[in-house]
Amino acid sequence: MHFIDVIIPIPLQKLFTYSITHAEADFLMVGMRVAVPFGKSKIYTGIVYGIHNNEPTAYEAKDIQQILDETPIVNDIQLKLWQWIASYYMCTLGDVMRASLPSAFILESETVITKNTIKTIDESILKDDEFLVYEALHHQSSLKIHDISNILDKKNVLSVIKRLIEKEAISVEEEVYEKYKPKLVRYVKLHANFSTENALKKLLDELSRAPKQSDVVMTLFSISAKTKKPVKVSDLANESGASSAIIKSLVDKGILEEYHIQMDRVEYSGEETEASKRLNEYQKVALTEIQESFKTHPVTLLHGVTSSGKTEVYVKLIEDAIKEGKQVLYLLPEIALTTQLVTRLQNYFGEQVAVFHSKYSTHERVEVWNNVLHNSAKAKIVLGARSSIFLPFNNLGLIIVDEEHEQSFKQFDPAPRYHARDTAVVLAHMHGAKTLLGSATPSLESYFNAKQNKYGFVEITKRYNDVLMPDIELVDIKDALKKKRMKGHFSDRLIEEMTETLKEGHQIILFQNRRGFSPIVECKTCGHSPQCTNCDVSLTYHQYRNQLRCHYCGYNAAMMQDCEACGSQDLDNKGFGTEQIEEEVKLLFPEHKVARMDLDTTRGKYGYEKIITALEQQEIDILVGTQMLTKGLDFRNVKLVGIMNADNMLNFPDFRAHERSFQLMLQVSGRAGRTEERGKVLIQTYNPHHNILQQVSTNNYVDMFNEQMNDRYNFKYPPVYKQIKITLKHKDYNRVETASIWFAKSLRQVFQDNVLGPESPPIARIRNQFHKNILVKIPKQQSLAKTKEAIIKINNSFFSIKDFRSVRVNLNVDNF
Repeated sequence: MHFIDVIIPIPLQKLFTYSITHAEADFLMVGMRVAVPFGKSKIYTGIVYGIHNNEPTAYEAKDIQQILDETPIVNDIQLKLWQWIASYYMCTLGDVMRASLPSAFILESETVITKNTIKTIDESILKDDEFLVYEALHHQSSLKIHDISNILDKKNVLSVIKRLIEKEAISVEEEVYEKYKPKLVRYVKLHANFSTENALKKLLDELSRAPKQSDVVMTLFSISAKTKKPVKVSDLANESGASSAIIKSLVDKGILEEYHIQMDRVEYSGEETEASKRLNEYQKVALTEIQESFKTHPVTLLHGVTSSGKTEVYVKLIEDAIKEGKQVLYLLPEIALTTQLVTRLQNYFGEQVAVFHSKYSTHERVEVWNNVLHNSAKAKIVLGARSSIFLPFNNLGLIIVDEEHEQSFKQFDPAPRYHARDTAVVLAHMHGAKTLLGSATPSLESYFNAKQNKYGFVEITKRYNDVLMPDIELVDIKDALKKKRMKGHFSDRLIEEMTETLKEGHQIILFQNRRGFSPIVECKTCGHSPQCTNCDVSLTYHQYRNQLRCHYCGYNAAMMQDCEACGSQDLDNKGFGTEQIEEEVKLLFPEHKVARMDLDTTRGKYGYEKIITALEQQEIDILVGTQMLTKGLDFRNVKLVGIMNADNMLNFPDFRAHERSFQLMLQVSGRAGRTEERGKVLIQTYNPHHNILQQVSTNNYVDMFNEQMNDRYNFKYPPVYKQIKITLKHKDYNRVETASIWFAKSLRQVFQDNVLGPESPPIARIRNQFHKNILVKIPKQQSLAKTKEAIIKINNSFFSIKDFRSVRVNLNVDNF
């Protein structure tokens, strides 16, 4: 008897075991995909995790349906990493599998209904809706469930199908379908019959009567003579100006022969590659220090001020790794950043660069996956957002985590709630590779680790070309309002600087971390403001669509003309977002080009590229945007950065609000004056004496670090204590209330005072679910593994209580 353990992409605590034949056991390897039956009628794609001879005791092992691969698509190191993620972030292997594999690899089953051909039935016994389905099957060989619901125009059609099965009119089968289709490109060549000279002459004589067709053949000759490469149908049609019908008729006549070649969807189109730049003194020193540090510390933190040329240092390290024949992973927090870096890296490394992130189609992701798996020359360097740590590397030499302080590296929903930076460190360790964390404003955790000598530490303190750090000025808006010197949301100081910058022909970035026009619409008569029906938030007004929208669940409604409560027409907008800033700038500077970059304007695959390219080519004078702008983008001609309001970031209810604000503001400031002239940054605030703002204006990271660490020690927060956040959700408030009190009580019996909560978050209801948070703090000397065991035990006994079964529980390790 032979058995395999299979990971299925659903959150199961244990792996399922299936039985296989002796021949299958010889052929199968760990990491291959198999299609397996699960439950009553579902079919899933599973990954083979182990092959053995131990029969499961609790249930009878089913047979597998088919083997889907000839070689493993997941390697051993990946499975080890999955195992680590599942145990560290307290989720299941199924969760990790679903997050790791491109969805095209995970086949799904769809129920297919066909007519019963063996037995003819009397149509008079069918009811109306049954007859509709049966008749449709006369015209079509098979139907899927959703086709039937379209025919009958109702959602639940299972009862109709069930009745038809009972009357033996139809038969049902589960069809597993493969989602990935390779991209095929059509090529043509002259048919082999015409390879001799005589045959060719004869052909051209015949074609003299069809001038268009003879044009096509002549063009084919001229293209083939120019390049030795095969000729694409599309190129031939363009060059000869012939329609595809003419080419098709030549193929039908047997004069041309068409064939297909499988192509990659992501192609590098550039010409020759250029040599990487010469480093300046500071960069050279940093490079040597990093190489030295790697000898003793596999993880090293590079703290380089904004615009100090960290990327060029990375490029030199990548060159070294590639010379040794290793693979490199370059992690970025934001897709917007990849668009800029791809061009830079491709200039140096040509087609060795592969890109992997969520705006790519499934097919493109599969191709990158296969290239990495086979260690092909096309994927020596992988540039990607957080999900690229799951790629099947087999020879990793270096991982670079750029902008390592970014919170976008942490996944919040769904599970696995992993942090890409921390996972990258573990992945590098498994491969025996080096990790470099780079940032102008490192996270407290990484800086703390460097201080404790756990990580190596290297600094670059000067900007490239010795450009001065931007001059940062705090503008007191409270004072400006008193003296009536504000125009809308712009202080006189900001307008003055903007006018001057535009006069000199430089560009401006304005930063406001809210999208939409205004976050609150309020009636001046009765004070009512429209709320979302599913969440506890007020609706944001979006002017360009004239609608009110909820940024949490996507609910929207048309903007009303009068108050819903008292009918008064006197409505007032409170607060401001990027749309309103854009509007005001257009009024203040009507002759300049203004653009906006936020979630609403960068929806498509190329949304980011369009805006960034327009700014680089100086088609835009003023760019208004949210935090997308802050992340390591490199604009040559931006001289002024305006932060519209620093206070709403500082006063956010989160223990890392101050650290975050410091990082955000310094990063935004870093976009100013990156070439010759010194940049200028204006920060508008009601409280210019705030400590953080003073530290930003003097670019003093160390002070901020010491002050924040002091708070963390006093209040027992990371990096001093670790923490696990437990969120309970349910649509009935009383149930989630009782459940969370029970959960917290059980936790307190084990962890005493290190449990906070249960507490409602600032936004207590999202998508009609009430939330309650419990926080478990874990001191350094307490065993993390034992703590998690205890929490999982409590979680399991929680679900054995009948009333609590419907409550959703999310366990979030290192939730910051």
